[in-house]
Amino acid sequence: MNYSAFLQLHNEMTLLAVIVILLVIDVFSSEKGYRFFQTLALILFSIHTLLNCVPGEPFEVAGGMYMYYPIHTYIKTILNVGTLIVLLQAHRWLNTEENIIRRGEFYFLTLSTLFGMYLMISAGHFLMFFIGIETAALPMATLVAFNKFNNKSAEAGAKYILSSVFASGLSLFGLSLVYGATGSLYFDDIAKIMTASQIELIGFAFFAVGLFFKISLVPFHLWTPDVYEGAPTSITAYLSVISKGTAVFVVFTIFVKVFGVMIAQWQILLYIIIVLSITVANLFAIRQQNIKRFLAFSSISQAGYIMLGVISGTALGMSSLVYYVLVYMFSNLAVFGVVTIIENHADKTSIRDYTGLYYTNPKLSIVMALALFSLAGIPPFSGFFSKYFIFSAAFKEGFYVLVFIALANTVVSLYFYLKVVKIMFFNQSENPIERISTDIPSKISLIICTLAIVFVGLVSSIFEQISVLGFGI
Repeated sequence: MNYSAFLQLHNEMTLLAVIVILLVIDVFSSEKGYRFFQTLALILFSIHTLLNCVPGEPFEVAGGMYMYYPIHTYIKTILNVGTLIVLLQAHRWLNTEENIIRRGEFYFLTLSTLFGMYLMISAGHFLMFFIGIETAALPMATLVAFNKFNNKSAEAGAKYILSSVFASGLSLFGLSLVYGATGSLYFDDIAKIMTASQIELIGFAFFAVGLFFKISLVPFHLWTPDVYEGAPTSITAYLSVISKGTAVFVVFTIFVKVFGVMIAQWQILLYIIIVLSITVANLFAIRQQNIKRFLAFSSISQAGYIMLGVISGTALGMSSLVYYVLVYMFSNLAVFGVVTIIENHADKTSIRDYTGLYYTNPKLSIVMALALFSLAGIPPFSGFFSKYFIFSAAFKEGFYVLVFIALANTVVSLYFYLKVVKIMFFNQSENPIERISTDIPSKISLIICTLAIVFVGLVSSIFEQISVLGFGI
């Protein structure tokens, strides 16, 4: 094989270049030069994002182990933008006394995780896919435990790595059965050979359960609230959006492209899991007092909604899924941006602490409210349109009862999202959070998210552009 073919991997090569440059600067720069490290990192990553935002022609590398389709550019660009927002929101946290000397570690680990996600998205072979999933998971476990002297962070890191190892083991065992039955690990070859025999069904079940752990779908979600609560808030935001967005795209691609012959079986499995995820997560979200645990169950519920695009198994389902991830990213990161700012300045993480927030911090309250409205699917915000498209994809494939259950759960979600809004705007506190002066990077991140929440749903060409791309399925 001609190694020059790897130069076609523009996303991966430029990201690796950014990682290497930042690593060299982190190791060799003087204390004076290190002051500009974060600014340089943001500039380099922004350049990487801009250089790789235009779709190209489909191609494959390494005999089909790596495959590119235009939709991959959109997915990776969404992940890049989300990562950039997380980096902006983490700016102040990384400048605290305990983290200032570890900024290089944070960027190296975060971008390494993103590199693994790139490999997962473009994999055309299960070996490449597994390398990608482990490249993403191991640095993520380190990030979760980044505050190593904080007991909750250390505990969250332990729970995440144990859950991740267990999930990877299940998936790998399932893949071994699939390989034993088909004699190949190439996606296209397996799709041609597979006959939905008993051993193939068992292998698929183990493989799927491992992925459901990573997406935190019910009943494989028990690690999520503890990890979200214990991890640094910026890492929680990254885990809830970037990691989840990658996983659901990969699930759709593999389920439809590789295990399409089993569609009747995995649609039944997904039907049950979607109902459980949306219902259980909504009911538990109502009971939460910690804002990060609240967002954990919200994230589980949103994952259930996203899987409606997967169960449809159609091009419309894929388009709806990508669009939903885009909207969910901006909405969720806006909420986490406000939570991060308040935690950094006031060290408050209880929902009760947000009582009367509007009277002392009206701008943060408005951003939070708009983001929660979008997550709840209230028109005219972007979340309404994303839910409409994802429901339509499932409805057109005959999942009428499932869509009805999802709609009923949307009403339940309105209660707990609007409950937070009510606390901020209509309740008053004797000891409210003091007025906060937000740092510029966080302001930029919140402005980007707010504009997207308001306008992405109104610009119909975004969904249309996603719909016309090649999906490779």
